[in-house]
Amino acid sequence: MYGKSTENAIAAMSRLAEVWDGGKTLLSASQIAENRNLQKPFVSKILSNLAQAGLVQGTRGPGGGFKLSKDPVDISLHDVYLVFERENESSNCPFGGGVCGVGEPCVLHDRLVEMQDAKRTFLEVTNFDQFRIAFQEHGHRPAVNVESPEDSRKSYRARETHSSLE
Repeated sequence: MYGKSTENAIAAMSRLAEVWDGGKTLLSASQIAENRNLQKPFVSKILSNLAQAGLVQGTRGPGGGFKLSKDPVDISLHDVYLVFERENESSNCPFGGGVCGVGEPCVLHDRLVEMQDAKRTFLEVTNFDQFRIAFQEHGHRPAVNVESPEDSRKSYRARETHSSLE
């Protein structure tokens, strides 16, 4: 659905949303990295990008750290997505050789458009306040460094494969 940078940015932003108290609590990149089981240098770079985009604010020095730049209800997953991903506005048909919207649509056209619309809607309507509510009001805590049991639920992530096309 999106790349690793976006996934990690959402993880970092969700942690900042969990502790949201009007912006009084600051978390360091190290604290976020440790809590989300991420590499600190990668989290630092992500937070820098998010700060440039106006989604987080950073304070240097002792007692410094990061906080969301506004209430988590006012920040959507789509806001973060746009920092790290390009919107795919290509009219090239994935079926090959043509341009979608010209002539007969390919066999995948309607399903692909439907999927793109569903993804965009999900990202636009999902805001970070959901993480604050889950953490502060319902006591939900993400599992860190836990082995997946064999009967675990289906993941939204694509399987990692290392095959080559011949």
